[in-house]
Amino acid sequence: MSKRDNIQYTLDWTTVVYYLLLVVMGWISIYGASYELDYEGSVLSFDQRAGKQFVWIITALALGGVVLLLDHRIFNYFAYVFYGVAIVLLIVTIFVAPDIKGSRSWIVIGPVSFQPAELAKMATALALAKFMSQYNYRIKAWKDMLPLAIIIFIPFVLILLQKETGSALVFMAFLLMFYREGMKGIVLLLGALAIVLFIVVIRFSIETIGNEQGSWGVVGAIAIIQLIQIIVPFSSHPHKKESLIFLGLSVLVIVASVIINKWYPVDYNDVAIGTSLVTAIYWAFTGILRRYPKLIAVAFISIGSLVFIYASDMIFNHVLEPHHQIRIKVLLNMEDDPTGAGYNVNQSKIAIGSGGLWGKGFLNGTQTKLKYVPEQDTDFIFCTVGEEHGFWGSALVLIIYWLLLMRIMKIGERQKESFHRVYAYSVASILFFHLMINVGMVLGIMPVIGIPLPFFSYGGSSLWGFTLLLFILLRLDASRLERSR
Repeated sequence: MSKRDNIQYTLDWTTVVYYLLLVVMGWISIYGASYELDYEGSVLSFDQRAGKQFVWIITALALGGVVLLLDHRIFNYFAYVFYGVAIVLLIVTIFVAPDIKGSRSWIVIGPVSFQPAELAKMATALALAKFMSQYNYRIKAWKDMLPLAIIIFIPFVLILLQKETGSALVFMAFLLMFYREGMKGIVLLLGALAIVLFIVVIRFSIETIGNEQGSWGVVGAIAIIQLIQIIVPFSSHPHKKESLIFLGLSVLVIVASVIINKWYPVDYNDVAIGTSLVTAIYWAFTGILRRYPKLIAVAFISIGSLVFIYASDMIFNHVLEPHHQIRIKVLLNMEDDPTGAGYNVNQSKIAIGSGGLWGKGFLNGTQTKLKYVPEQDTDFIFCTVGEEHGFWGSALVLIIYWLLLMRIMKIGERQKESFHRVYAYSVASILFFHLMINVGMVLGIMPVIGIPLPFFSYGGSSLWGFTLLLFILLRLDASRLERSR
């Protein structure tokens, strides 16, 4: 057997080292977070979180080893089968899972609890890679995105029905992979615009202008749309003059509204909507008559954004769970709830801040040892790193994650088959999303939506899911040398 047929020589050991570093550092952090001051038993005892996690680590390594021994073609040939099994498990979970802290996302088998949503991420990545690797497939138009949206939408909705909003939102990470594969950047910009509008509307919705004559949230959001309606056409030389005219008219309408309001009450929401609609309609007709797609796009985005502004209220009040609403309000400084919804984040920031530059030392953290931070060995595991190892310890962990992400993208770029490349970027997108949201919520700059830190947080389902996700990529990458024989 030649070296090219031996996984020992074709495996990307650099990625394996990063994986092992994170797993070991995570296990040490779990031990530190769950350590009992008066405990005298073994660190590997099953009555301790660290002991249980050690078992999960061993089984995860065994699972990764099995994946590396499989024929790499299995993942391509059976991608839709894996996806179908994951969907069935998600459906079953809705009906058989017990209620655990308001969520029905865990299948309990004896002493073991299993979360199918973790495997659904891997299965969805394989299904997307399978579909996008079809002969001559390209993301050129909206119709090309429809099948991909359906593949993502099914598990997304099923996980939402389990009341696991955080796990469901992870599926939005695939947009980053789509961008790499040719999706227009406008989609990501629209997503960013939607987030900005949602925040502005919700954050300032309770603040009114004058005597209930409009909401600063609505007017501020529409002002953002109006700027887009002026700046985008202005960037196109033939429409600079018209853009400046609309800018002048908008300022004139604002001044006139303020003056008229001295004698007759003016609803500034209606004024803002009317101004934006008139501008959108003009650009729509101009774009159609002059056959200029950019102007038509501006019009549709404007109208869609206006609809979204009023839909934001419905989304916030009727789609999001009450505990998610209060977390967003606390994040946006709309409410101060240090003993309720804001307690976790408040205690987490205290723990991280108390660590200083070098930290208090292993097992010396007071916030974590005295159990002030809830979920400190799962969703809030990063605060343990900050308290015990300080800024430099936290930075080291983030650097290793960054190196891992860079390595995965390098692996993706060197693939000869689109199936392998798409899957690699799916893995990078999922890990990046988890890292960004988890660390962000621990630092108080992201809403608390309850997703684990990859390879770090306590839990078998999480560790198994991320291990499968990564080791399937390693197996696919190793096969590129086998094919070049």
